[in-house]
Amino acid sequence: MSAEATTGPAKARLRRVAGVLPDAGPPRILSVAQLTDSIGLGGYLVCSALYFTRIVGLTPTQVGFGLTVGWAVGFLAGVPLGHLADRRGPRGVAMLLAASTAAALVLFLFVRDLVPFVAVASLYGASQCGLTAARQALLAGLVAAAARTRVRAVLQSAVNGGIAIGAALGGLALQIDTESAYLAVFALDAVSFAISSLVLLRLPAVAAEPRGPVGEPALAVLRDRPYAVIAALNMVLQLHIPLITLGIPLWIVQRTDAPSWTVAALLVLNTMSIVVFQVRVARRVTDVDTAARQVRAAGVVLLVACVVFALSAAGSSALLAVAILMLAACLQSLAEMMQASGSWEISFDLAPPGRHGQYQGFFGSGFTVARMLGPLLVTTLIISWGTIGWLLLGVAFLLAGLAIVPAVRAARARVPENSFA
Repeated sequence: MSAEATTGPAKARLRRVAGVLPDAGPPRILSVAQLTDSIGLGGYLVCSALYFTRIVGLTPTQVGFGLTVGWAVGFLAGVPLGHLADRRGPRGVAMLLAASTAAALVLFLFVRDLVPFVAVASLYGASQCGLTAARQALLAGLVAAAARTRVRAVLQSAVNGGIAIGAALGGLALQIDTESAYLAVFALDAVSFAISSLVLLRLPAVAAEPRGPVGEPALAVLRDRPYAVIAALNMVLQLHIPLITLGIPLWIVQRTDAPSWTVAALLVLNTMSIVVFQVRVARRVTDVDTAARQVRAAGVVLLVACVVFALSAAGSSALLAVAILMLAACLQSLAEMMQASGSWEISFDLAPPGRHGQYQGFFGSGFTVARMLGPLLVTTLIISWGTIGWLLLGVAFLLAGLAIVPAVRAARARVPENSFA
């Protein structure tokens, strides 16, 4: 066999690997920043509930109340902070918000009562929501429009990889189960966000956008009804977030014969699927029309996933239950990647030039609402109502997905062609 023949497959494999790695320059720096602080996020997600109840001494109700208030503040702060990123430059604002997230994590170490806990949770929620908007504006300013969805997919893979690392460290702290172990994880989380802030210094500055014409509202996105409709539909589809993190674990433990370790297996499956396949799924999105169709298909797949999840409670075989749950989790992960890649393209494409910060802050508020209200809604539907609840949730996913295409068409018609970045 010739040398060319033997190196051909190797070159093809290298091209496939390169396709899921960040390009040199701003995409790679952004990926490093996201990977770094998502390690801290993973540790926080795993340890926070037990830390605040076992170490701080708050009740579960108090923790839930404080975190809900914190994300409500984040919801309100996302658009103004995104607007600030547009006006002052997204790199500096993103660095500031990453640093304030680190500060909030440090302050959590000293919280011992409800009122300061709510205050710090509010700082954390506002910082996180604003940071997301500023980073999206930074991405829009540094990456060509045609490449944004692919780069965003690479960043999402980095985020999930970092969360997996952080979750493993958090799991170690849970195993040790001492105050020092929890404090070490929170300190590491704070350091990760501080380092992420410094990494952003390596990016070129993005010029601040000038103010709009006289008479134009500062927060124009709040009057953009077609965009608001799309954001609301996307929020419904994002209920898959509390589904995988809370609804499904409770369903497995309370309604199926699957062993409890299945919960961890499905979470690992979801995380690793996104790390490996998110970029590949995003390649199907080439413009706003293909993005809308991708989101529509995600709604269909989520409906099928809900039906399969409901079937996992039938029968009395643990092995069969695990197999059905694994199939459903694969469908849910596929739908999550489809919905994410389509929504990224839509949210960028339909945002006017110079307004990416506030528009991304508004679009991202759907994620915040899903985190605030989703757990109560999802658990009520699927735990209290069982199979009927799964079907209702699946129909809601389907209807939201089907409505995306006409909603995007209406949003594109609201302004002259080619007026968007």
